[in-house]
Formats: sequence, C-alpha cells, structure tokens
Amino acid sequence: MLACGIIGLPMVGKTTFFNLLTQTQAETSNFYSGRTEANQAAAIIPDARIDFLSDLYRPRRTLYAQLEIIDVAGLVRGSSQGQGTGNAFLTEIRNTDALIHVVRVFENTEVAHVEDSIDPLRDLETINLELLMADLEMVEKRIQRIHQGKKKAEQLKELAVLEKIQAGLEAEQTIHSLELTEEEALLLRSFAFLTEKPMILVVNMDEEQFRNNRYPQKEELIAYSQEKGIPLLEICAKLEMEISELEAADQADFMADLGIKEPGIHSVARAMYQSLGLISFITVGEDEVRAWTIEENTPAKAAAGKIHSDIERGFIRAEVVKYEVLHELGSMARVKEKGLFRLEGKDYQVKDGDIINFRFNV
Repeated sequence: MLACGIIGLPMVGKTTFFNLLTQTQAETSNFYSGRTEANQAAAIIPDARIDFLSDLYRPRRTLYAQLEIIDVAGLVRGSSQGQGTGNAFLTEIRNTDALIHVVRVFENTEVAHVEDSIDPLRDLETINLELLMADLEMVEKRIQRIHQGKKKAEQLKELAVLEKIQAGLEAEQTIHSLELTEEEALLLRSFAFLTEKPMILVVNMDEEQFRNNRYPQKEELIAYSQEKGIPLLEICAKLEMEISELEAADQADFMADLGIKEPGIHSVARAMYQSLGLISFITVGEDEVRAWTIEENTPAKAAAGKIHSDIERGFIRAEVVKYEVLHELGSMARVKEKGLFRLEGKDYQVKDGDIINFRFNV
C-alpha cells in the first residue's frame, strides 16, 4: 500500500486531519507536546462509483481504494539539524510516497502557535527549508563518500546527478521540480529524498474564515501553489470534525446549509491519489465490489497481477466495461445487449473506472 505523510509545524491541525482521513481517534492536544511517535492507519479513498456499484450488486463486502497515512510529529525550525523531534520526523517521512503539508491560518487563543503569530507563508518556508536542508546534507555526504572511495570511476553517473541536484537545492529548488531524465531518477531511487516527493498543500481555516472565504495571505498562498504546481485545498478541520460526528442524514442537512457539496476531506483524499499518478479499476460481483489501485498507463496483464499472480500468468483476455456505460444502462445485461462489452488484450492500457473481468487459464 502506498503511503502519504502529513507534515507541518506543531499545533496546525495535522492529527485532526489524520483522524478525519482515517476515521481513527489519535490523541490531539492544545499545546506542543514534543511527541516523537507517528500515528499510522489506512485511509479510504471516497469513490461514488463504488457506492453505486455496491448498491447495484449488493455484494457481501465492498472495498474502496486505500492509502496508508502517517501523521508525523510536528517539525520545528532546525529539525534538519536534529532540533525538536527532527530526526524522528525525517525518518518517518522518508518512507512515504507523497506529503500533505498542513498550514495553519486559523485563530485560536487556546491553541498557541509555535511561532506566536499566524503567518502561513513564513510557516510554509520554514518547512520547505528544513526539507531542502535535510536533502542537501544527504547529497553532500554521498558526494564526499564517492570522492573518498575506491570506486569513483564506476560511480561517475551517480556523481553527476548528485551534483546536479546539489546545485538545485542550493538554489532552493526542490528535487521534484528539477527536470531529471528517467536514468537520473532511477539513480536517485534508493535515497528517498524528501523534496522529490509530490506534495499537497492544505490550508486549515477556522469556521469564520471558511464561511467568509477569507484568511491571511490567501492570494499569496494561491499564487505560490500555482507557481510551484502544488495542489492547494482549503478546509476547516474543526467544522469537518463536527460534520463527521453527526448521523448521515444530519450530515447532509448540515452541509446543505453551508453550501458544501461534499466533505473537504474527500477532496484531500482524491488529491493525494491523483498526485501519485494512480487510478482505479473495478471488479464486481455478488461476493465483492472492489477498487484496485494501479499506476496510470498500466497494461491489462499487469493489472491482472494486482488481483493474483496466477491471473497475470494465465492471462487470456480482459472483459472491459466503462463505468459510465453501466451507470447509464443500469445493468450488465443491458450493456451486453447493446454490444458495449469489450474484449481487450494484454497490452490494453487500463483506464480509470474500467470495470474488468479477467479471463485466464493456469
């Protein structure tokens, strides 16, 4: 299962977001506790297609796509040099595939800001600098080892790409923003650099800011996200938590009163999924309706292997129906009547929302 790490300064609402995403109850606090342990749990990726298909087939179980979420300890200035909970923080997020950066704009006198004032751009740069410095330190140490080692001649390609990203980091460019070739990216795979990971920026508002659609440095944050190509999502964690604790019918009424089409936490979940370049194909039946996570452009035979290696090994054909077609016609029988049931070979690139039955023989 792929993993996303929730990062940010202490007291910005990271653990609240973790609880919302994973439907768990990790302990939160109104003061900086200096904790070092990470919270970890799976998050369901909301999907209206799975809801519809589950209602249609009434299976024994319904399984949505999932991501592992890791809520790491709050990062403080100097964490890359081991200040605060720095070392534990860096170890935990190096094992993730993407990062969710929670930035605080909400006002709350009972929850002190670690920097004593609300300044989201400053906080954003604090975290970014720590990530950059941590990666730069790793690069410099590796370059030094190559120069001092006896196999330098065999590591010239690695040295060249390390020097390239060293120059980028020194210019305050993330590795993710650098134009690396496939070969260069492959040489870096074992390092698990922090600034190489895709990131989502989540602005945590208070209820008044949410209702008025205004918060400090809004225009600057939007401009920053557009310049960097980072998705920006605006959410009120306090309000989201209140909504999540209501009965389903009351949730719908509450959201309608506020003009909310869906909980913002759903947008966060989907943005994580998309930032990792992932899609879902779906299998259906009386036993199970299930979303399977694969990378974009995955061929049908490899997608079959997500279900079981025997299906991939004995692959014959993929029976494919577009979700939109089944949704419109209402039954698989009508899909077949209209000839909209396709047979695809092993090289067919699976599309998001494909409903697939694999024919195989082993």
